[in-house]
Amino acid sequence: MTVEENGYLLMLGERIRELRARRGMTRKALAQQSGVSERYLAQLETGHGNISIILLRQIALGMGLPLVDLVREEPEQPPELTLLMQYLSRFSPKKLNWARGLLENELESSGKTGRSERIALIGLRGAGKTTLGSLLAKDLEVPFFELAKTIEQEAGAELSEIFSLYGQGAYRRYERRSLESIIENNERFVLVPGGSIVSEPATFEFLLSSCYTVWLKASPEEHMERVVAQGDYRPMKDSQEAMDDLRRIIAGRIAMYSKADAIVETSGKTVEQSLAALREVVVSA
Repeated sequence: MTVEENGYLLMLGERIRELRARRGMTRKALAQQSGVSERYLAQLETGHGNISIILLRQIALGMGLPLVDLVREEPEQPPELTLLMQYLSRFSPKKLNWARGLLENELESSGKTGRSERIALIGLRGAGKTTLGSLLAKDLEVPFFELAKTIEQEAGAELSEIFSLYGQGAYRRYERRSLESIIENNERFVLVPGGSIVSEPATFEFLLSSCYTVWLKASPEEHMERVVAQGDYRPMKDSQEAMDDLRRIIAGRIAMYSKADAIVETSGKTVEQSLAALREVVVSA
Protein backbone atom coordinates (compact mmCIF):
# COMPACT_ATOMS: atom_id res chain seq x y z
CA MET A 1 0.00 0.00 0.00
CA THR A 2 1.06 3.56 -0.62
CA VAL A 3 1.70 6.12 2.11
CA GLU A 4 -1.52 7.87 1.09
CA GLU A 5 -3.53 4.64 1.43
CA ASN A 6 -2.01 3.94 4.86
CA GLY A 7 -2.98 7.44 5.91
CA TYR A 8 -6.53 6.84 4.74
CA LEU A 9 -6.82 3.62 6.77
CA LEU A 10 -5.54 5.44 9.87
CA MET A 11 -8.10 8.20 9.31
CA LEU A 12 -10.86 5.62 8.81
CA GLY A 13 -9.89 3.79 12.00
CA GLU A 14 -9.89 7.00 14.02
CA ARG A 15 -13.29 7.90 12.58
CA ILE A 16 -14.76 4.52 13.53
CA ARG A 17 -13.33 4.80 17.06
CA GLU A 18 -14.76 8.33 17.38
CA LEU A 19 -18.23 7.27 16.19
CA ARG A 20 -18.21 4.26 18.52
CA ALA A 21 -17.36 6.50 21.47
CA ARG A 22 -20.01 9.03 20.48
CA ARG A 23 -22.62 6.27 20.57
CA GLY A 24 -21.34 5.14 23.97
CA MET A 25 -20.47 1.66 22.71
CA THR A 26 -17.56 -0.47 23.88
CA ARG A 27 -15.64 -2.43 21.26
CA LYS A 28 -17.19 -5.61 22.67
CA ALA A 29 -20.69 -4.19 22.29
CA LEU A 30 -20.00 -3.14 18.70
CA ALA A 31 -18.63 -6.60 17.96
CA GLN A 32 -21.82 -8.18 19.28
CA GLN A 33 -24.07 -5.80 17.34
CA SER A 34 -22.13 -5.97 14.07
CA GLY A 35 -21.03 -9.60 14.02
CA VAL A 36 -17.46 -8.43 13.46
CA SER A 37 -14.84 -9.80 15.83
CA GLU A 38 -13.27 -7.59 18.48
CA ARG A 39 -9.88 -8.51 17.06
CA TYR A 40 -10.78 -7.22 13.60
CA LEU A 41 -12.33 -4.07 15.05
CA ALA A 42 -9.14 -3.44 17.00
CA GLN A 43 -7.13 -3.84 13.78
CA LEU A 44 -9.48 -1.53 11.91
CA GLU A 45 -9.37 1.16 14.60
CA THR A 46 -5.58 1.14 14.60
CA GLY A 47 -5.35 1.57 10.83
CA HIS A 48 -4.89 -2.06 9.82
CA GLY A 49 -8.19 -2.62 8.02
CA ASN A 50 -8.91 -4.99 5.20
CA ILE A 51 -7.47 -4.04 1.82
CA SER A 52 -10.98 -4.29 0.33
CA ILE A 53 -11.76 -0.94 1.95
CA ILE A 54 -9.04 0.62 -0.15
CA LEU A 55 -10.44 -1.01 -3.30
CA LEU A 56 -13.92 0.31 -2.52
CA ARG A 57 -12.46 3.76 -2.02
CA GLN A 58 -10.64 3.52 -5.36
CA ILE A 59 -13.94 2.75 -7.10
CA ALA A 60 -15.55 5.77 -5.43
CA LEU A 61 -12.63 8.00 -6.40
CA GLY A 62 -12.81 6.64 -9.96
CA MET A 63 -16.38 7.89 -10.23
CA GLY A 64 -15.58 11.16 -8.52
CA LEU A 65 -17.85 10.31 -5.57
CA PRO A 66 -17.28 10.24 -1.81
CA LEU A 67 -17.12 6.72 -0.38
CA VAL A 68 -20.30 7.36 1.65
CA ASP A 69 -22.30 7.57 -1.59
CA LEU A 70 -21.44 3.94 -2.38
CA VAL A 71 -22.50 2.57 1.00
CA ARG A 72 -25.46 4.86 1.68
CA GLU A 73 -28.59 2.86 2.55
CA GLU A 74 -31.15 5.69 2.74
CA PRO A 75 -33.47 6.44 -0.19
CA GLU A 76 -32.31 8.97 -2.75
CA GLN A 77 -32.85 12.44 -1.29
CA PRO A 78 -34.88 15.14 -3.10
CA PRO A 79 -32.82 17.28 -5.52
CA GLU A 80 -33.80 20.42 -3.53
CA LEU A 81 -32.16 18.95 -0.43
CA THR A 82 -29.07 17.90 -2.38
CA LEU A 83 -28.65 21.43 -3.76
CA LEU A 84 -29.30 23.00 -0.35
CA MET A 85 -26.68 20.76 1.28
CA GLN A 86 -24.17 21.71 -1.41
CA TYR A 87 -24.90 25.39 -0.79
CA LEU A 88 -24.65 25.09 3.00
CA SER A 89 -21.38 23.13 2.71
CA ARG A 90 -19.67 26.40 1.79
CA PHE A 91 -20.75 28.01 5.08
CA SER A 92 -18.47 28.38 8.09
CA PRO A 93 -19.68 26.79 11.38
CA LYS A 94 -20.67 30.28 12.57
CA LYS A 95 -22.77 30.95 9.47
CA LEU A 96 -24.35 27.48 9.65
CA ASN A 97 -25.46 28.21 13.21
CA TRP A 98 -26.90 31.54 12.04
CA ALA A 99 -28.79 29.84 9.18
CA ARG A 100 -30.27 27.24 11.52
CA GLY A 101 -31.37 29.97 13.93
CA LEU A 102 -32.95 31.88 11.06
CA LEU A 103 -35.03 28.85 10.05
CA GLU A 104 -36.06 28.18 13.65
CA ASN A 105 -37.15 31.79 14.10
CA GLU A 106 -39.19 31.57 10.90
CA LEU A 107 -40.99 28.49 12.21
CA GLU A 108 -41.56 30.15 15.59
CA SER A 109 -43.05 33.26 14.00
CA SER A 110 -45.34 31.18 11.80
CA GLY A 111 -46.73 29.45 14.88
CA LYS A 112 -45.60 25.99 13.82
CA THR A 113 -43.55 25.35 16.91
CA GLY A 114 -43.71 26.22 20.59
CA ARG A 115 -40.24 25.19 21.66
CA SER A 116 -40.14 27.18 24.88
CA GLU A 117 -43.10 25.15 26.20
CA ARG A 118 -41.36 21.85 25.49
CA ILE A 119 -38.23 21.37 27.60
CA ALA A 120 -35.68 18.64 26.84
CA LEU A 121 -32.74 17.91 29.15
CA ILE A 122 -29.77 16.34 27.39
CA GLY A 123 -26.46 15.00 28.66
CA LEU A 124 -24.77 11.81 29.79
CA ARG A 125 -26.15 9.46 32.39
CA GLY A 126 -25.29 10.78 35.84
CA ALA A 127 -25.78 14.46 34.95
CA GLY A 128 -29.01 14.60 36.94
CA LYS A 129 -31.49 14.60 34.05
CA THR A 130 -34.16 12.37 35.61
CA THR A 131 -33.94 13.89 39.10
CA LEU A 132 -33.98 17.51 37.91
CA GLY A 133 -36.41 16.82 35.07
CA SER A 134 -39.07 15.31 37.33
CA LEU A 135 -38.72 18.19 39.82
CA LEU A 136 -38.89 20.81 37.07
CA ALA A 137 -42.00 19.19 35.57
CA LYS A 138 -43.67 19.25 38.98
CA ASP A 139 -42.83 22.95 39.39
CA LEU A 140 -44.17 23.78 35.92
CA GLU A 141 -47.17 21.47 36.34
CA VAL A 142 -46.49 19.71 33.04
CA PRO A 143 -46.07 16.02 32.10
CA PHE A 144 -42.66 14.43 32.58
CA PHE A 145 -41.39 11.90 30.04
CA GLU A 146 -38.37 9.62 30.08
CA LEU A 147 -37.86 8.67 26.45
CA ALA A 148 -36.39 5.29 27.43
CA LYS A 149 -39.66 4.27 29.11
CA THR A 150 -41.70 5.48 26.15
CA ILE A 151 -39.50 3.41 23.83
CA GLU A 152 -40.05 0.31 25.98
CA GLN A 153 -43.81 0.87 25.86
CA GLU A 154 -43.68 1.34 22.08
CA ALA A 155 -41.59 -1.79 21.56
CA GLY A 156 -43.22 -3.91 24.25
CA ALA A 157 -39.77 -4.87 25.51
CA GLU A 158 -37.03 -3.58 27.78
CA LEU A 159 -34.14 -1.66 26.23
CA SER A 160 -31.70 -4.53 26.81
CA GLU A 161 -34.02 -6.88 24.91
CA ILE A 162 -34.44 -4.40 22.05
CA PHE A 163 -30.66 -4.21 21.61
CA SER A 164 -30.03 -7.94 21.99
CA LEU A 165 -32.93 -9.08 19.79
CA TYR A 166 -33.16 -6.36 17.16
CA GLY A 167 -29.96 -4.33 17.35
CA GLN A 168 -29.04 -0.65 17.39
CA GLY A 169 -30.92 0.15 14.19
CA ALA A 170 -34.27 -0.95 15.66
CA TYR A 171 -33.62 1.04 18.83
CA ARG A 172 -33.00 4.20 16.80
CA ARG A 173 -36.27 3.70 14.89
CA TYR A 174 -38.22 3.27 18.14
CA GLU A 175 -36.42 6.31 19.56
CA ARG A 176 -37.49 8.52 16.65
CA ARG A 177 -41.09 7.27 16.64
CA SER A 178 -41.42 7.71 20.40
CA LEU A 179 -40.04 11.25 20.25
CA GLU A 180 -42.40 12.17 17.42
CA SER A 181 -45.35 10.74 19.37
CA ILE A 182 -44.56 12.74 22.53
CA ILE A 183 -44.19 16.00 20.58
CA GLU A 184 -47.30 15.43 18.48
CA ASN A 185 -49.53 14.65 21.45
CA ASN A 186 -48.27 17.14 24.04
CA GLU A 187 -47.97 20.92 23.82
CA ARG A 188 -46.07 21.29 27.11
CA PHE A 189 -43.74 18.85 28.86
CA VAL A 190 -40.31 18.13 30.29
CA LEU A 191 -38.49 15.36 28.42
CA VAL A 192 -35.37 13.35 29.22
CA PRO A 193 -33.95 11.54 26.18
CA GLY A 194 -31.06 9.08 26.29
CA GLY A 195 -27.57 10.54 26.34
CA SER A 196 -26.76 8.97 22.97
CA ILE A 197 -29.55 10.74 21.07
CA VAL A 198 -26.87 13.13 19.80
CA SER A 199 -25.37 10.17 17.92
CA GLU A 200 -28.35 10.15 15.56
CA PRO A 201 -28.09 13.54 13.77
CA ALA A 202 -31.56 13.49 12.17
CA THR A 203 -33.32 12.64 15.45
CA PHE A 204 -31.21 15.12 17.41
CA GLU A 205 -31.96 17.88 14.90
CA PHE A 206 -35.66 17.10 15.27
CA LEU A 207 -35.30 17.40 19.05
CA LEU A 208 -33.44 20.71 18.77
CA SER A 209 -35.99 22.21 16.40
CA SER A 210 -38.98 21.00 18.44
CA CYS A 211 -37.86 21.57 22.04
CA TYR A 212 -36.00 24.08 24.16
CA THR A 213 -32.94 22.01 25.03
CA VAL A 214 -30.74 22.32 28.10
CA TRP A 215 -27.44 20.49 28.43
CA LEU A 216 -26.90 19.31 32.00
CA LYS A 217 -23.13 19.22 32.18
CA ALA A 218 -20.96 17.47 34.76
CA SER A 219 -17.34 16.38 35.07
CA PRO A 220 -16.38 12.79 34.10
CA GLU A 221 -15.62 12.05 37.76
CA GLU A 222 -19.07 13.14 38.91
CA HIS A 223 -20.74 11.21 36.10
CA MET A 224 -18.96 8.07 37.29
CA GLU A 225 -19.71 8.69 40.97
CA ARG A 226 -23.40 9.25 40.34
CA VAL A 227 -23.78 6.14 38.16
CA VAL A 228 -22.17 4.03 40.89
CA ALA A 229 -24.36 5.72 43.52
CA GLN A 230 -27.37 4.59 41.49
CA GLY A 231 -26.28 1.01 42.09
CA ASP A 232 -24.53 0.27 38.81
CA TYR A 233 -21.10 -1.10 39.71
CA ARG A 234 -20.18 -2.21 36.19
CA PRO A 235 -18.02 0.88 35.54
CA MET A 236 -15.82 -0.13 38.48
CA LYS A 237 -14.95 -3.48 36.93
CA ASP A 238 -12.07 -1.77 35.16
CA SER A 239 -12.20 1.75 36.54
CA GLN A 240 -9.32 3.22 34.49
CA GLU A 241 -10.60 1.84 31.19
CA ALA A 242 -14.15 2.91 32.07
CA MET A 243 -12.96 6.44 32.88
CA ASP A 244 -10.96 6.60 29.64
CA ASP A 245 -14.04 5.49 27.68
CA LEU A 246 -16.17 8.05 29.51
CA ARG A 247 -13.76 10.87 28.68
CA ARG A 248 -13.72 9.74 25.03
CA ILE A 249 -17.54 9.67 24.93
CA ILE A 250 -17.77 13.18 26.39
CA ALA A 251 -15.13 14.51 23.99
CA GLY A 252 -16.97 12.95 21.06
CA ARG A 253 -20.31 14.48 22.05
CA ILE A 254 -19.32 17.96 23.21
CA ALA A 255 -19.85 19.52 19.77
CA MET A 256 -23.42 18.17 19.62
CA TYR A 257 -24.33 18.81 23.26
CA SER A 258 -23.13 22.39 22.75
CA LYS A 259 -25.94 22.93 20.25
CA ALA A 260 -28.38 23.08 23.19
CA ASP A 261 -30.16 26.38 23.85
CA ALA A 262 -28.68 26.58 27.35
CA ILE A 263 -26.12 24.86 29.56
CA VAL A 264 -26.48 24.17 33.28
CA GLU A 265 -23.37 23.00 35.11
CA THR A 266 -24.27 20.47 37.82
CA SER A 267 -20.77 19.57 39.03
CA GLY A 268 -20.20 20.44 42.67
CA LYS A 269 -23.80 21.59 43.14
CA THR A 270 -26.64 20.25 45.24
CA VAL A 271 -29.88 19.19 43.61
CA GLU A 272 -31.51 22.38 44.92
CA GLN A 273 -28.77 24.59 43.44
CA SER A 274 -28.92 22.83 40.07
CA LEU A 275 -32.71 23.03 40.01
CA ALA A 276 -32.60 26.77 40.72
CA ALA A 277 -30.15 27.28 37.84
CA LEU A 278 -32.33 25.16 35.56
CA ARG A 279 -35.46 27.10 36.50
CA GLU A 280 -33.68 30.36 35.70
CA VAL A 281 -32.71 29.37 32.13
CA VAL A 282 -36.12 27.83 31.42
CA VAL A 283 -38.08 30.87 32.66
CA SER A 284 -35.93 33.18 30.54
CA ALA A 285 -36.44 31.06 27.40
